[in-house]
Amino acid sequence: MRKTFAALLATSAMLSPAMAEMLPLEKDELKFGFIKLTDMAPLAVAYENGYFFDEGLFVTLEAQANWKVLLDGVISGQLDGAHMLAGQPLAATIGFGTEAHIVTPFSMDLNGNGITVSNEIWEQMKPNIPTMDDGRPQHPVSASALKPIVDEYNASGRPFNMGMVFPVSTHNYELRYWLAAGGIHPGFYSPEDVSGQINAEAFLSVTPPPQMPATLEAGTIYGYCVGEPWNQQAVFKGIGVPVITDYQIWKNNPEKVFGLTAEFTEQNPNTTLAITKALIRAAIWLDENDNANRPAAVEILSRPNYVGADYDVIANSMTGTFEFEKGDKREIPDFNVFFRYNATYPFYSDAVWYLTQMRRWGQIAEPKSDSWYDEVAKMVYKPEIYLEAARLLVDEGLANEADFPWDSDGYKAPTPAEDIIDGIAYDGKQPNAYLESLSIGLKGEQVVVGSEIQG
Repeated sequence: MRKTFAALLATSAMLSPAMAEMLPLEKDELKFGFIKLTDMAPLAVAYENGYFFDEGLFVTLEAQANWKVLLDGVISGQLDGAHMLAGQPLAATIGFGTEAHIVTPFSMDLNGNGITVSNEIWEQMKPNIPTMDDGRPQHPVSASALKPIVDEYNASGRPFNMGMVFPVSTHNYELRYWLAAGGIHPGFYSPEDVSGQINAEAFLSVTPPPQMPATLEAGTIYGYCVGEPWNQQAVFKGIGVPVITDYQIWKNNPEKVFGLTAEFTEQNPNTTLAITKALIRAAIWLDENDNANRPAAVEILSRPNYVGADYDVIANSMTGTFEFEKGDKREIPDFNVFFRYNATYPFYSDAVWYLTQMRRWGQIAEPKSDSWYDEVAKMVYKPEIYLEAARLLVDEGLANEADFPWDSDGYKAPTPAEDIIDGIAYDGKQPNAYLESLSIGLKGEQVVVGSEIQG
């Protein structure tokens, strides 16, 4: 393998003016998993643009059936790493669901999700939504516009069913956040009941991302939260209407991560650095020159071995716009962010937010101290690996010094109230105070016992 690589390297060196300096790798043949979503883009770009190859890595990218299969593959070693829900490494490390120590040296993106409802539900919501001067609905749409419909379903004994992609997904927490901000209770988890539907007014259940539009069309669910291109697919198919993007729920919120086992990073430190270098280069390429490379990225993602959706469906969001209804396309240039705003830096405060949502809804059953949140975040998020990889890229002339937060303590400045839909600021250094400020959800000493909240 190394002899073959040496020959290829000699050839590619004549073709490429910028070449990464290779680290002595502990492992050079790797298999990475992903789910068919546009935010897997850094993996596809790192492969197609030769960034993995520049690092001496021979990578295979393999689509996975669902998030559980993907996580199990990383834990078992069938996969060396994967595009993951940010909640997966955290949940696995604290033992919620499958237990394993998973870490991330790289955050894959910001934003990128939306909430879509069926045409029937949209028509019922529209009278509750203010309109702009041109008659179009005002966005973002609050879940308060949905509440009368949910109340009517509950009063008549019908469950109001919605879909999300996994119990510890951003999509679950964003959908819950949006619903709760509009006065709709999305339900609690408990150690005895992991359905997440205790005391729920809207019933959330798991649907794999590519199946969301078909499940909505079949009437099994009335709405869902998912990443792209599956909201825009509903618009193209004429079966649903996105009501809000996660950028409008929480401006520049963290999304996916690249996950590996702690054991892999300990046994393969140089390989981990090489992977991180390649992914940072891919993220830079995706955002550079005001997203000038996005059409090329869309072409890559539209291939069957990656996302496999039509070019136009993927381009609808990846190129800086988002279509809410047919013909109602609006500018959202930061709908997908891969590098700017320090998108790729694994901030502890991002990890803490996910942990607060796990606690808020009962996935973390018992109260925890602020120091516990900090300790878990530091067990899973590894900015020290990220910055070491970034320093190597800067020294090689492949990245700019000014683009990285060298002096960060790992925590972002608090998110101001005006950047979050419910008007409640978020400070990752004060998780319990943040939980106390949320009107719906567990806080303090509260626990779920049966269907009751005690404490």
